[in-house]
Amino acid sequence: MTAYEEKIQRELDRWENKTVRPLSITGKMTKGWQEKINKKIPEKIHQTVSESVKHMIRATLAGSDYLSDQEVLKESSIEEREELLEKRIVMYKRTAAVEGAGTGAGGIFLGLADFPLLLSIKMKFLFDAAKIYGHDVSDYRERLFLLQVFQLAFSKDTKKKNTLEKIKMWEIEKANLPAQQSYLDSIDWKTFQLEYRDFIDLPKTLQLIPGFGAIVGAVANYHYLDILAYHAKNSFRHRLLKQVD
Repeated sequence: MTAYEEKIQRELDRWENKTVRPLSITGKMTKGWQEKINKKIPEKIHQTVSESVKHMIRATLAGSDYLSDQEVLKESSIEEREELLEKRIVMYKRTAAVEGAGTGAGGIFLGLADFPLLLSIKMKFLFDAAKIYGHDVSDYRERLFLLQVFQLAFSKDTKKKNTLEKIKMWEIEKANLPAQQSYLDSIDWKTFQLEYRDFIDLPKTLQLIPGFGAIVGAVANYHYLDILAYHAKNSFRHRLLKQVD
């Protein structure tokens, strides 16, 4: 194992420990407050999030919505892959922040439009990340892996441990997956969208406030892309190092 791979392994150990670590007292208090806020959010917002997430999952597994000109890197070293990924992360975080500021400044109607736009930015980033780490996203099973990474980043702590285990054992999981259409028919859309909605509701609701929403939108979107990039990078690192072993 090279010095760089040893560095990655140490960072992977910290990532796993951080991901499954229980909520702090402050985190539990924030979660309780968020659940109270969720109950007062207009149903229109919940419906928008639900439909946007459902469309995102279908587009990820069966569509071409998120394909980009990023080539699949087959021969690159880990260092070369991660240097390129860092540039992509910076680009996508800036894009998400600008988009969040623009829609947040417009109040509730543009704020509602932000949900599907931010989802699109996140998924395009994940597709690029997969290609950078050498994975062919024309295979629906690789796209399903992206949804697992998404869920790891944006689900409740009670779900994270199970999702992390799926990611760590993905090659075994992948070998046992059914045909694409039968998998699409079995997806629990409601559970998936509720996990995501509950994770983002509080800051995204503040984004709907005209004026103040521009600040919240920019910061929140930048932060969400940062969270996703952190989990994506380490998820792909884990797969890559297992292949090297």
